[in-house]
Amino acid sequence: AQVELKTKCEDAELGIQLTIEGSEFKGQEICNCSKGTSFSIKNLFFNVPARRNFLKSDRAEYKYILDEFIRIVLAHPTLSFTLVNNDKEQYRLHKETLRQRLVSLYGEKFNPKLVPVEETTDIVKISGFVCKPEFAKKSRGAQFFFVNNRFIKSSYLNHAVSNSMEGLLQGDVHPSYFLFLEVDPAKIDVNIHPTKTEIKFEDERSIYAILRAALKRSLGQYNIAPSIDFSLNPDLQVPITSKNRVLKTPSIQVDPSFNPFDSENQKEPFSTATKSNNNGNSGYRKPLHAEKGKHWEALFEEIQDDMKSAIPEYENSVVRLEMEIDISETRFAFQLQRKFILTQLKSGLLILDQQRAHTRVLYEKYYKSLQDNSPVSQQLLFPQEIHFSAAEMELFKEIKTDVEALGFAFSIPAEHCLMVNATPFETTAGNVAKIIENMLYSYTNESDEWKEDNHKYLAKNLAVSNSIKTGQELNTPAMNQLIDELFACEMPFVSVHNKPTAIILEMTELLKRFQ
Repeated sequence: AQVELKTKCEDAELGIQLTIEGSEFKGQEICNCSKGTSFSIKNLFFNVPARRNFLKSDRAEYKYILDEFIRIVLAHPTLSFTLVNNDKEQYRLHKETLRQRLVSLYGEKFNPKLVPVEETTDIVKISGFVCKPEFAKKSRGAQFFFVNNRFIKSSYLNHAVSNSMEGLLQGDVHPSYFLFLEVDPAKIDVNIHPTKTEIKFEDERSIYAILRAALKRSLGQYNIAPSIDFSLNPDLQVPITSKNRVLKTPSIQVDPSFNPFDSENQKEPFSTATKSNNNGNSGYRKPLHAEKGKHWEALFEEIQDDMKSAIPEYENSVVRLEMEIDISETRFAFQLQRKFILTQLKSGLLILDQQRAHTRVLYEKYYKSLQDNSPVSQQLLFPQEIHFSAAEMELFKEIKTDVEALGFAFSIPAEHCLMVNATPFETTAGNVAKIIENMLYSYTNESDEWKEDNHKYLAKNLAVSNSIKTGQELNTPAMNQLIDELFACEMPFVSVHNKPTAIILEMTELLKRFQ
């Protein structure tokens, strides 16, 4: 590369400029510059054309530069930095505290998400911030460990952070953190990886335990704990009696003339038994038949009548209504573990995965609207704001046209602010920010699939975000609608991730299992 270095001491009147090309020193001269040091690196691999062929796209290379820039500015918040890309200023960071530096990088709305962490022991000193669990993301972008101000990667310490939030993280998400560890340099080894991003601790287990305990204590101090759901399951709330039924004091019918020692009563003990009216009202009871062998049958009939009178009236009406409907004209659908939908077919039993099935339905709807250039949008009553960093906003502008083709409508009222005014159909308002963030993350990290067919990729990404999730309860009409829409698709039995959406258990297979 062609490197130009300008440096000037604080008390000097003029600075010095050094020029290096291809690792060869070209010259040195006096120059007028501001105090401090600046590097200008141009024409990367200008003298090695073969190496230039292995460079990725400008967007990918800019991402690598941006990642390294963020690591440096986080490690040195007391220094000023400026990042310029394509003659446009992306960041201008001044001397500030770590919290202010994070807000400068990620926006004003990032500030309330931060929880400070402080712990000092003889083994390690820990400082920094961790984001609240409810703001955890699917991506691992904002995860930073610094040991003695050197950026490192450690899956072991990352597990300590995740373990400290056990019970607080919802689903497959990853917490964001910015943690600084100070350790005696004699007790670490940084020469185990060529890039120096992995190190070996002398007492790794103790550091793990201290970090986990420090995070738990910080989360506890800020009252961050799993929410307790006090709502009752409506399925378990069985009414004791019907609304229209009047409770009455039970009456006991006694025959004062009955003598158990009478010879006639000994032969036919049930001759004086009585039977209630069907409406449950008390009154005189008619005598039962006294034929031989009829006593147990009469007793059983009396018990059945009592049980019928105890059934609430509304339950009897439901049973009668169901019996009046022709079973052949209805389709029974049943939800199993809030994950699978079961329904009867002529050939056997159909079992659907509700999340995969709904994802397939939405995918084909979104993809068709993209192909026909006819997006269906729903206007938001209250537009939503999404705050991006300067680099994220530049990346979003690259995909803005493609995302709008799905049915989104955006405006940019401020430099780092995105206003969402409309969304595609079947998009919940509370899910908009997460959908846009997922699209931006996918575009940044999975560019090859995006380039191959951006319409398919956009439709799949949005369908996955808006689909019915496992654990969501569905009523019978919703299940029947999902079944109808799935089998109206071109590929009903394959999900967008090439996994089965439904299986059919044939009657022959079921019969074999019962042999």
